[in-house]
Amino acid sequence: MVILITAVAALAPVLAPYDPGKQDYTAIMKPPSPAHLLGTDNLGRDVFTRVIYGAQASVRVGLLAVTLALVLGIVLGLPSGYFGGTLDRVITGFLDALLAFPGLVLALSITAALGPGINNLIVAIGITATPTFGRLLRAQVLTIREREFIQAARCLGASHSRIALRHIFPNATGPLIVQFSVAVGAAILTEANLSFLGLGVQPPAPSWGSMLREGYGFMDRALWFPLSAGTIITLTVLGASFLGDALRDLFDVRARSDVL
Repeated sequence: MVILITAVAALAPVLAPYDPGKQDYTAIMKPPSPAHLLGTDNLGRDVFTRVIYGAQASVRVGLLAVTLALVLGIVLGLPSGYFGGTLDRVITGFLDALLAFPGLVLALSITAALGPGINNLIVAIGITATPTFGRLLRAQVLTIREREFIQAARCLGASHSRIALRHIFPNATGPLIVQFSVAVGAAILTEANLSFLGLGVQPPAPSWGSMLREGYGFMDRALWFPLSAGTIITLTVLGASFLGDALRDLFDVRARSDVL
């Protein structure tokens, strides 16, 4: 599911039968038909085309925002777990302060402060997801740094940077990969929420959240309009969650050993 939606986003100009911004006032609110597979919206635009192009915005926001969160989480979580002490308390306090706010409320506040737009949306969602990666990596580092091969590296005179980057971090990437997959789905859902509120991708650029907002008032007359965007959002988030579950099983060596 994830590969399919990513491919659709990448091949949108090839797959889309119409221009996503083309308005046809003779085909307003037309139901699904061979000419318009998912019908048309309140401006006569082809819904199927806009769903395909909306995948570009959602996939872009999901991947870039979570990548930003991953990078920030590594920058904060790795030294926090490795060095401990005052640095750990300061970084952990900062991450806890971010976690004190509900994710959507924090993203909404950051986006409102920065202004609407896809780039600001990426920054807002990235900052919101950072504490999860930071605390996850810190917990992994706290466990790995006490293992025998780390003690051996210290006895051989390895520097702190070499131990942290060459010995500890590679052994802590499994949970980060799993969290990355799950966080992409959450980021896409957050993007849809903020776009629904008018703080995400701005018209006339198509996005699934803005399509939900536009179609909300026409549910009694054109259910296919909001239902199309809502269905693809659900499938995308489910796909990312299923991928995360599969990766968790793949990296959980102890669970696999119990099964064997």
